[in-house]
Amino acid sequence: MTWRQTKEAPFFVGYLNAVPKTLVMFLGVFSVCFVAGLGLAALALSSTQNDPGAGGFEWGNRFETAGILELRPYPVFRVPAKDGEPAKTYMLAGQGKRGVFKQAETHKGSTVSIRGVPVNRGDLTMVQVGRVEAVEGETEEFAPSEAVPLGRWKLAGEICDGKCYAGAMRPGRGLAHKACADLCLTGGIPPVFVSSGPVENRNFFMMADKDGNLLGDELKSLLALYIEVEGEVERLDDLMVFKVDLATARILK
Repeated sequence: MTWRQTKEAPFFVGYLNAVPKTLVMFLGVFSVCFVAGLGLAALALSSTQNDPGAGGFEWGNRFETAGILELRPYPVFRVPAKDGEPAKTYMLAGQGKRGVFKQAETHKGSTVSIRGVPVNRGDLTMVQVGRVEAVEGETEEFAPSEAVPLGRWKLAGEICDGKCYAGAMRPGRGLAHKACADLCLTGGIPPVFVSSGPVENRNFFMMADKDGNLLGDELKSLLALYIEVEGEVERLDDLMVFKVDLATARILK
């Protein structure tokens, strides 16, 4: 038996391994249009999403310098002014979804050398620490400045984990990132308040509770939400710290 093709009705019999030319052409055109339609749909959907930002790991700019480790209340690295650059304070994170509390407890208040990779987004920089080593004498005369109080503020924005929002993941905020942020904060990554309004031209704030201590599970119900909260703001070199009074927190949307 063979298939018979006519101009009016091409006919296909599967077990004969022969497809009428008109059906081949139709399937080819349909496949191209289908794939193109999927591409256009993907482009249309992606164009409605918010810009995830330009943050990311700076693999070509490895971090290695000496300074002092402090707990404020999360581990920070205080670097003295050098070569015309002002003193800096860096937030710290470990590999993966872990903080560096163990290293900070061991070396707090001591002069150390830290090697790692910066994660940067705008004026928010965190260092993913790879190595911490004690240093003798290199920065003995460095006395980190005290925090400068900037008064009580009411800010609106979102609580994020500092590492992902800085660029370890993008966009690093919103409901799609809530579970990841929860794991990061539980692991000891410093929380960051991303404010919709600046304080001294800064929109990123390392967070602490109203007494300057660590924040705990009370943050979980506020993650990935647009909130308004009050607290004291202070400047630690170039790092802003927001000591939030969570009793004032209010979900805006």
